[in-house]
Amino acid sequence: MSQIRELTCINCPLGCAIKVEMEGSEIISVTGNTCNRGEIYARNEVTNPVRVVTSSVRVKGGEQAVVSVKTKEAIPKDKIFAVADAMKDIVLDAPVAIGDLVLADIAGTGIDLVATANVK
Repeated sequence: MSQIRELTCINCPLGCAIKVEMEGSEIISVTGNTCNRGEIYARNEVTNPVRVVTSSVRVKGGEQAVVSVKTKEAIPKDKIFAVADAMKDIVLDAPVAIGDLVLADIAGTGIDLVATANVK
C-alpha cells in the first residue's frame, strides 16, 4: 500500500506543493514541482531531512551582548535540539568576526558553528 507525503518546497519563493508517493521507504514518484530543485528537495526531505541552524550566542566585553551564529552546513534534522543544547552555554570574548569558528563539530555532527556578524 502506497503512502503520499505532501510537502511545500522551500528552495525558492514559488513554494511548490509537492506530493511524494512512497511504498515503504522507496520513492515511487514525485509530482507538483516546477523545477528539478523541487524534486531533489522532496527526495531528500522524505529520506534524510536536514536544516541549517541559526541562532545567537553571548559575547563578553563587546559592543553587543550577543552575536548571530549558524551551522556552516545543514545538519540532520534530528540533531537540531542537540545543537541548540550545545549552544546554550557558549560565551565568546569580543572581538568576534564574521566566519569565526565558534564551536567545531557541534553536537557530534561533523559540522562547525560559525559567527555570522561582527562584534567589536
